[in-house]
Amino acid sequence: MSSKNRISAVITPEQLKASADAIVAFKANLSNALTISLEAEERRRMLKMGNKTLSFVEKTLEYARHNPSLVPIFMDLEEATKDYELAASLYDIFQQLNILITAVEDAGMVAGSEAYEAALIFYHTVKGASRSSVLGSQAIYDDLSQRFPGRRKAKNVSPPQP
Repeated sequence: MSSKNRISAVITPEQLKASADAIVAFKANLSNALTISLEAEERRRMLKMGNKTLSFVEKTLEYARHNPSLVPIFMDLEEATKDYELAASLYDIFQQLNILITAVEDAGMVAGSEAYEAALIFYHTVKGASRSSVLGSQAIYDDLSQRFPGRRKAKNVSPPQP
């Protein structure tokens, strides 16, 4: 196992429930805005708006408000402004959530890596013990080795007969 244990924490059942409840409350709080579920193709074809585009849209809508004679008759400036404000608010929320998701992902990756590394150390110890015929180790090895089905060497392989 790595000599550096990067994470050693416990999430209590109470913390897990509080987190799940907070997520439910968060979704309920934004239920009026979180009504769209895009298909992959829709996502691919749709115009995307990031930080730089948000600034462009904000400036463009400001010009449109100050120059109503230039706004095409088919453009609903009020709805465009409402869409912009929603997009900007959701983008702010997205950025905050993205930081949180990355932190959860990183912690899960480190914890998982450390646990998997410990499991592999034990597995290889059991594997060595089974080769040395240590009592009880063969059953454990047989059970655990099912995780690596493609890596098992065939037993009692006879050379091909001419």
